Amino acid sequence: MVKTSDKGFTLLELMISLTIFSVMLLIIFGAIRLGYRSIEKAEKTTEFLERIRTTINIIEAQLQSQIPLTYEENGEKKLYFAGQKEFVQFSSNYSAWSGQRGYVRVIYNIESDSNGKKALYVTENTISMDDSRKTMLLNGLEGISFRYFLKEPQNLDGEWRDEWNETAFMPEKVAINIFDSSRKISMNLLLSIKNKPSHSINKPSPSPEPRRDFPKQGVPVKN
Repeated sequence: MVKTSDKGFTLLELMISLTIFSVMLLIIFGAIRLGYRSIEKAEKTTEFLERIRTTINIIEAQLQSQIPLTYEENGEKKLYFAGQKEFVQFSSNYSAWSGQRGYVRVIYNIESDSNGKKALYVTENTISMDDSRKTMLLNGLEGISFRYFLKEPQNLDGEWRDEWNETAFMPEKVAINIFDSSRKISMNLLLSIKNKPSHSINKPSPSPEPRRDFPKQGVPVKN
């Protein structure tokens, strides 16, 4: 006579099985969540890098289309170009808003928010018109600044400056430094300037002549 076993799972075995199953589910869902978070972070970084690319394209287009407008002070003609670490201003023949030709005054300035993060703004208005426009291009950065490359005839190597006060000529290049450790971004972008006059200004000033203003602490100039 064959004996059969009717022995089943004990409560302890069942609890161990459920515990192992729960741990496996936790690991699987954790891996899926981590994967989604990684994808989301990568998408945000890619989106931010695209914003930087678009911003640099706008700045470069306006610098390449800058026009050496001058104003007269005490009988001396001076260029409407000035810059510090937190702002740069110049005149351009290209509008960031309309994308069309036309004399505009441009100011790129850097401001800090309540958390100490940096944001880059652009302010633009048509020469001789009260139509000032301002918008934010980048935000949430740990650091962003401008630098200017000076190359004089007697100094073939040239030098980088944090401030541009020359009124007779423009820098050869403008550098934009962007840094943010949370996104693992560190960039030093160099933009060349076209249509720059030589070290002596011989071209007549257009009419009307723009003002030369120096915003303090990144505050944009308003007409």
